[in-house]
Amino acid sequence: MLDIQLSTPCSILELFSQGTFDSSIQTQSVEEKVRLLIIRDLLRLGWEINFKLDRVLITPPVAYDKDVIRASMQLKRQEIISKNREWINQHLMLARENLADGNLVLESRISPILEVCENQKQHDIFRIFRYYWSSPYSEYVGRRIKLLIRDDALPNKPLIGIAALGSSIIHIPDRDNWIGWDKQTRTKNLVYAMDAYVLGALPPYNYILGGKLISYLIASNEVRNIFEEKYEGKVTKISKRVANQLACIFTTSLYGKSSQYNRLNYNSKPLFIPIGNTKGYGTLHLTNETFAAMRELLDVNNIQVTNRFGDGPIWRMRVIRTAADFLNINADFLLRHSFQRGIYAVPLAHNFREFLNETDENLNKFDYPLSDLVDFWKKRWLFMRKENTKVRDDVLRFKAELFDVI
Repeated sequence: MLDIQLSTPCSILELFSQGTFDSSIQTQSVEEKVRLLIIRDLLRLGWEINFKLDRVLITPPVAYDKDVIRASMQLKRQEIISKNREWINQHLMLARENLADGNLVLESRISPILEVCENQKQHDIFRIFRYYWSSPYSEYVGRRIKLLIRDDALPNKPLIGIAALGSSIIHIPDRDNWIGWDKQTRTKNLVYAMDAYVLGALPPYNYILGGKLISYLIASNEVRNIFEEKYEGKVTKISKRVANQLACIFTTSLYGKSSQYNRLNYNSKPLFIPIGNTKGYGTLHLTNETFAAMRELLDVNNIQVTNRFGDGPIWRMRVIRTAADFLNINADFLLRHSFQRGIYAVPLAHNFREFLNETDENLNKFDYPLSDLVDFWKKRWLFMRKENTKVRDDVLRFKAELFDVI
């Protein structure tokens, strides 16, 4: 239960519980504003509120309904899109130039090629399409590889989808237990893992299970080679180790069991292995408006929370924790009741677990040529999907010139 002290009249709080909160309501202090915004965000997620004379007691639900999660993600996504609307409008033509009409895609033999984002135009293309996702745009710190996946079978090489790898999150108990890591072993060997924090297809390829294709490709020899070449000879900032071997990739699904990763097999074994769930410790349940108010609160009180790579936990989480502590709100309880995610592992070697636990020195890598993975995807998923009349109609209706991120 979260205990929040307030001086705001109960009549205003009752408006919150009725879903009629207006964020333009003025308060006497930034402290009160942050408290009210936290209450609003939690009520939107179905937390129960109990009014007291000078405080409110708020209790989280046992579990979040998928519709509640979707609504929360859409709200955060719209916040981000509104903030970046001018940039998005300036780059919509760039997005449309990198897509194909549905009639062309239906006739394409689909031949994916990987393009690493290196110049500004490539990063702009990745960014504009990242806004299209239903989950809000966020960025990883540390090592990052962003990929554009194009269809080489069509003249303008339109995008099939995008993908991105980033430094793995430091501590995820279900992942660590599955690998067999204690804290010391994890600290030394986390560098040999990466998180796939973006994996998905763009229209009209998404209608023909292009998301599964992108998922297959992230496990390919070619992606592993990109990683090895990018980090060859480079030393990590924290452990001072040369580490360009990729043993395993991890990713998460916001709604638990993922339709994209479900039944994704290759060579008679699962390619994406469900290994557990995150603990729901995070910040997704709080809006950007609330986060901005927390930053304002800290600035007014001359409290600095640095934002440098390697300086402790994720900056956003530290800002929220610092602001909550300042307001005498239980920061652990607040951060512990975000959204749980399903965790998936993509091993890239026969002995990935032994390598990550330092009982084997060399990786015995799987051989997953991109061309073989594409052929398997076509036979297992594409050909049958294209026989579906509704799917064909959806693909044919798509026109690149009408694409928008909304």
